[in-house]
Amino acid sequence: MNKPGTVNADVPRSAPLTRLRIALTVFFALDGFVFAGWVVRIPAVKAQTGASASQLGLALLGVSAGAVVTMMLTGRLCSRFGSHTVTVACGVLLPLTVALPPLTHSPLALGLVLLAFGAAYGGINVAMNSAAVDLVAALRRPVMPSFHAAFSLGGMVGSGLGGLVAGHLSPTRHLLAITVIGLVVTAVTAPTLLRHPAPAPPERQRAERRSTEQRGAEQRGAEHAPATGRARGTRGIVLVFGLIALCTAYGEGALADWSALHLEQDLHAHPGVAAASYACFAGAMTIGRLSGTALLERLGRTRTLVAGGATGAAGMLLGALAPSVWVALVGFVITGLGLANLFPVAVERAGALAGPTGVAAASTLGYGGMLLGPPAIGFMTDWFSLPAALTSVALLAAVAATIGFATRRVAVTE
Repeated sequence: MNKPGTVNADVPRSAPLTRLRIALTVFFALDGFVFAGWVVRIPAVKAQTGASASQLGLALLGVSAGAVVTMMLTGRLCSRFGSHTVTVACGVLLPLTVALPPLTHSPLALGLVLLAFGAAYGGINVAMNSAAVDLVAALRRPVMPSFHAAFSLGGMVGSGLGGLVAGHLSPTRHLLAITVIGLVVTAVTAPTLLRHPAPAPPERQRAERRSTEQRGAEQRGAEHAPATGRARGTRGIVLVFGLIALCTAYGEGALADWSALHLEQDLHAHPGVAAASYACFAGAMTIGRLSGTALLERLGRTRTLVAGGATGAAGMLLGALAPSVWVALVGFVITGLGLANLFPVAVERAGALAGPTGVAAASTLGYGGMLLGPPAIGFMTDWFSLPAALTSVALLAAVAATIGFATRRVAVTE
């Protein structure tokens, strides 16, 4: 029904966007694959270094510290060099650094190499999300959950393969293989990102123009104080959505680093079965995120946040306090389904309210929660027990649901 001229005008524009979407999806999947490969070998690396639970928690804090510092700098790097270039650079660094942990033999050395791994991990996550936000705006479709589904799918594949090879390959050979795979995938996918700059939709240009005009108006007189107040209020709301991202990503990080150890240590599961725990969680998140767009269209953002947070809290209570391995795995699946879309919705809302600045703030808070959760679980494990520590994931999921309900008017009116 479209006129020939219209079709011809759309094809050159849509074809690069499609290629960019595929390339970014691959990078999200690679990120999840590499991270999961490290996660499933944590018990072996812990035994190799002789670390206690608290020492392991401190070592894992190296991932958090490296990521947080890099996240603060990545936004500036993306502004200067472009989010696509930074994504490719981090796509090289991430697989290189994942091979370092099994080469260590002390908690201190482990923490130092995890600092480098965390820097690469934090950088690629901020750069990818920045590129994805630009692409989602250009496509004019709510496809952000699909990118996060690719991350979950990569995590499921990485942890599943890790469980299969855990009894046959040493951590050194396993993670070195992941390094090779990651570098090959980056080499194949990078040209697409480097050839095509990030799209700049008209809405983004208008928003930037309005922001510039507003700053000029604020300098000219105090009559523009109400606009400034609205800007401050918007920043506060963005931080609230960032808190939702933090609460839910905390659970993802905790399950990534401690679920296998929980099954192996507390429920006496076989190492291969224990390694599959994160695969169950990541698989459920993948399914939830693949259906995220349809779910959002049917339920809306507020109900998705509230229902997801409540479901995640119930599932995590079951997983943490389960009397058997298989009941715990069911709990992890329920948790994954519940938490699946909370992070993408929070980032999307922050972006809708404050543009790329909002996305960066919410993403940083969210990934900070993912990376700070594991060391927090380590300390609580020493103070109480690992099952008790894992119930904190349920508590924060409930907090996310509560915040989602409290901000329902913002979700509807903005």
